[in-house]
Amino acid sequence: MIYERIDLYEYYSLEKPQNGAGTLTVYCRERTGDLLAKLRPAMLVIPGGGYEYCSDREREPVALEFLHAGYSAFVLEYTVNTAYPVPLVEAAMAMRYIRDNAQKYSVDPGRVAALGFSAGGHLAGMLATLSGDDHIKAVFGEKPVRPDLLLLSYPVISGGGYGHQGTMDRISGGDSALKKRLSLETRVTKDCPPVFLWLSGEDDCVPAENSLLFAAACRKAGVPVELHLFEKGWHGTSVSNLETEGSEERVEKIAHLSAWLPLAFSWLKQHGFSVRPR
Repeated sequence: MIYERIDLYEYYSLEKPQNGAGTLTVYCRERTGDLLAKLRPAMLVIPGGGYEYCSDREREPVALEFLHAGYSAFVLEYTVNTAYPVPLVEAAMAMRYIRDNAQKYSVDPGRVAALGFSAGGHLAGMLATLSGDDHIKAVFGEKPVRPDLLLLSYPVISGGGYGHQGTMDRISGGDSALKKRLSLETRVTKDCPPVFLWLSGEDDCVPAENSLLFAAACRKAGVPVELHLFEKGWHGTSVSNLETEGSEERVEKIAHLSAWLPLAFSWLKQHGFSVRPR
């Protein structure tokens, strides 16, 4: 197995902001002599945390699920407690790093998806809908940074009445005009990649309307979208197992939410994301 931690600022020779993160943790299978060489889809995992921290529960436990399913997995630790465009540029660096090093990690550069949780869903959504942003172009020009598929887990989407205000205040720096611009239900165009969404109707942290607004915007723009709204469950359930929940009692209450993973794998496969011989 290849396990690495990459400083994206150092790799791309960019100045890191004070107290910045911008690191990518790599989880990939190593090529060995007695196994058939394979070309793998890649998953960029972007944890949540309200742009205040990066949740451990939405990092390695998620990456290992995708590694086990045959993917090359990458987890972005982005700079928090800072405003746009810093986290967006870091997400773009992560996407470019995966594609620029596709051969090293046996990745199909045309099958790289992004999976975001909560505020990380907002960041993944920005990457999908604002990939032509001038701040990204200043670093990468016209090189593509948009993910090929977008998966969102109980995401923050809106800066309006349904949004998680702490999350949107941090990413916008409190600028009301920027908060409106970063309301992703207004940013969807036909160029957005296909979207997979899942959430719980009982989420009292990030209202379900965030996902519903984004799904409606995708429908209006002609973007393929699959939406799974579970009746029960709270916010931030990640992969809903003992590793992330800590007790059997908690797992029993939300075990049904773990169904999002096989649903996502099936959806990904429908879009051509599967392990193939080289």
